[in-house]
Amino acid sequence: MFQYGIDHLTVSKALAIAKGELEAALTPTCKEKVELSYQYVLAIAQDEPAVYGINTGFGPLCDTKINKEETTKLQRNILLSHSVGVGDAIDPELSKLMLIFKVHALAQGHSGISLEILERLIWHIDQDVIPVVPEQGSVGASGDLAPLSHLVLPLIGEGEVFHQGKRIKTVELFSSTGMQSVELHAKAGLALINGTQFILAHATRLVDELYAGLAHADIMGALMIEGLLGSKAPFDDRLHDLRPYPGNIHVANRIWKFLEGSEILDSHKNCDNVQDPYSLRCMPQVHGSSRTAWLHLKEAVEVELNAVTDNPVIFSKEDSISGGNFHGQPLALPIDYACLAASELGNISDRRSYLSLEGKRDRTPKLLMTETGTNSGFMIVQYTTAALASENKGLCFPSSADSIPTSLGQEDHVSMGSIGARKALRVCENLTKILAGELLCAAQAFDFKKPLRSSAVLNHVHDHIRTVISHAKEDRIFSDDLNKAIELLKSRELIQITKDHLESFSSYDELFEQY
Repeated sequence: MFQYGIDHLTVSKALAIAKGELEAALTPTCKEKVELSYQYVLAIAQDEPAVYGINTGFGPLCDTKINKEETTKLQRNILLSHSVGVGDAIDPELSKLMLIFKVHALAQGHSGISLEILERLIWHIDQDVIPVVPEQGSVGASGDLAPLSHLVLPLIGEGEVFHQGKRIKTVELFSSTGMQSVELHAKAGLALINGTQFILAHATRLVDELYAGLAHADIMGALMIEGLLGSKAPFDDRLHDLRPYPGNIHVANRIWKFLEGSEILDSHKNCDNVQDPYSLRCMPQVHGSSRTAWLHLKEAVEVELNAVTDNPVIFSKEDSISGGNFHGQPLALPIDYACLAASELGNISDRRSYLSLEGKRDRTPKLLMTETGTNSGFMIVQYTTAALASENKGLCFPSSADSIPTSLGQEDHVSMGSIGARKALRVCENLTKILAGELLCAAQAFDFKKPLRSSAVLNHVHDHIRTVISHAKEDRIFSDDLNKAIELLKSRELIQITKDHLESFSSYDELFEQY
């Protein structure tokens, strides 16, 4: 059982709660903290001194005092006026993660939210009634105002939800369940829509997706070393101890372990090949650097998962601080870094696929097919990986480098982290497709080394690939193979095979294999 507002939330726990694999609830201790903070806000709302968002307007209207009678209307209006998102709805799991993160932040007792509102949000999570949130409209500074407004519209009977596989109006949900709107007290609307939960939900998925991309890149790279009769020497730990970046060491250890006991490696020990091209030889340096970027993102996300990103923050009846904890910059920069890291994984993967087609390695025919001329072989598979690698490069401009003033200049620097996060996930999606292309090429090249055997783990990986995609002796519709390869990577079965064979790769497992 995960305790909202008390326990330490991680990416894996958050995903488990969203998938219904981990139960989460409010504890009596947490409820007491929430109630106390709520009473502080009610007291502040009755006082004369202006406190932002409690008895004043919002943004550029922060100097406008609101009388006690109009407080509820103000909170309702902020949800309505800020619901200006456009574009397609985000994936329901992302919306559910937003709810989880919003509850965990509010439950820490520094936002002055009522227990009634918090329990209604938890009801949406537990019953899988997920608000519809448009993908565009946040600049990632005063929190994710527009998407968070859409997220909480159902609290007042507005907006839409995904329910039992359908997208319906909240009024229909209320009609069928007999539910009613919750009361929005002083500060409630502001507490609900201030925060980075939209950016954070996407960044959480990015941590998970990029982890899979990194793991698969090492596996595909190791298969390609075998398929192209590459050298094991560049993965010697003595080399990397002289330049001890943790990511580099971890990747070198992984690939060294993948290749241990290979007959294929032994078969060309005394060949004339002096050194391999960079796409084979420099995997520890390139994959390892991308792992460093992933680690930076993971660490930032874990801080944000357990942060209070509301404004103002309530400490007591006499002590509240209006600051900038909602600003998305701490996530925006690592997200852009991770986006570049994902693109680079795809870039070097495409280079390995190209290398496999040249026919310059012993027992590896040109275009990975013994009979060419009438057959084009895997030539156009690499066209696709090249197209995707190029598309990713175009998506690598850092969103955080941009800022457009909003809110009549009150919010004069914004993070654009929401844009960067959406873009980074698109790059990761393309990376999976690029790695699927490399999987086809590496498995085909691997076939030509038979009857020699590779290591136990790579043999198992290759055998599993061949249960899904057969060896190609002549041209066929390779998009069918690519789609099968994409689904295989999404299943993460190959990652599990490597874990089953090799329990530990290096002393950096805890850093790079857990999140």
